[in-house]
Amino acid sequence: MNRELFGWHSPSLGKDMPIVSYGHDGFALLLIPTAAADYLEYERFLLLDVLKPYIEAGKLRVFSVNSINSESWLNKEMLGEHKAIRHNQFNEYIYNEVIPFIKQNTSAETPIITCGASLGALHSMNLFLKRPDLVNGVIAMSGVYNLTSYTSGFYDEQVYFNSPAHYLSNLTDDRILNQIRSSNHIHILTGSGSYEDPNASRDLSGIMHGKGISHDLDVWDGSWTHDWPTWRAMLPVVLEHRFGL
Repeated sequence: MNRELFGWHSPSLGKDMPIVSYGHDGFALLLIPTAAADYLEYERFLLLDVLKPYIEAGKLRVFSVNSINSESWLNKEMLGEHKAIRHNQFNEYIYNEVIPFIKQNTSAETPIITCGASLGALHSMNLFLKRPDLVNGVIAMSGVYNLTSYTSGFYDEQVYFNSPAHYLSNLTDDRILNQIRSSNHIHILTGSGSYEDPNASRDLSGIMHGKGISHDLDVWDGSWTHDWPTWRAMLPVVLEHRFGL
């Protein structure tokens, strides 16, 4: 499996940001880390092992970035306003730097699917919903899509506009909605075991139904907990049954 490390000094974030690529061809799967983790988290927790057959067959090329959650919503020393500013800078980093980088290393026509687990699921969903012109779909596992779950009571306009459960309910712009509706790959998965919140996924699914957005909701039973064995099982199921890999 081809593995390459890249990185640059991000103008959006004002710091060096590494990125890793696995594979040589196929659609691009952009992994967003959980919590305060780094760009190698999915490799360390063996998610890349279950993706290896698809990667080596040229069906899938994976890119994984660093999180900056410890500099935003998970930083207890920062003011809420400053956390929101940093979060928006991360969004700009993905849109203005990472996506062009992926296109340059694949092709202009290569579909990009965001993917993440836990807090990475929220970010992956948010990145897709805000810019469906740049991101072609999303695989969100074990997410909570109300950002206020992470803001320690802080709420402002920027929290609203980065909280899918809030802004999607009120989205009326047909241009953006039609771009979202045109995606064949909106996949929401969750377990029902320890530390999972399946109702968060059901709630987001209900909002999407109300907006006429076609998507998959897959709720696994109580034996599937909020942990890596669940996500290592879920992702290949989506790739095989929804992407036909």
